[in-house]
Amino acid sequence: MIIFLTGGARSGKSTFALKLADGLGTKTAFLATGQAHDAEMERRIALHKKVRPRHWITIEEPLHISHALETMNPKIQVIIIDCLTLLISNLLLAGKSEKLIIKEIKSSLKIMKKSDFTTIIVSNEVGCGIVPENKLARDFRDIAGAVNQLAAQASDKAYTLISGFPVQLK
Repeated sequence: MIIFLTGGARSGKSTFALKLADGLGTKTAFLATGQAHDAEMERRIALHKKVRPRHWITIEEPLHISHALETMNPKIQVIIIDCLTLLISNLLLAGKSEKLIIKEIKSSLKIMKKSDFTTIIVSNEVGCGIVPENKLARDFRDIAGAVNQLAAQASDKAYTLISGFPVQLK
């Protein structure tokens, strides 16, 4: 099963993902895509780690989630991927093209669909604001929109989070 969560920044997506995972299984893995490139990201990552149960497995994979999913411990029942938009950002900054990013996401979704574990995917909704002023930001927004659509279509359930409240879309 795939559960897709989207919403604006700080809308409660990660908190909701933790609550969902807590009720779905005892063997949970947290696949973190964020990288601590500065002090602010270090604080955010530390806060995320602090609120997760200590017995969960944390896998830090900023670029190749398909590989992480393929090599997942078979005892894992639930995987939280937090988040797709950071993954996209990492891949863009690593020089990957839109085509390669979409290929990585499609490959990952295919693995999730075939797996025995439940996957909770967290992603930011970035398409509701103004048109970004530079090409990289526009490319990011466009790719994130396409990736979110792929994830939502592949999901069994989809939610948007608004001010901490989940609204089920699917």
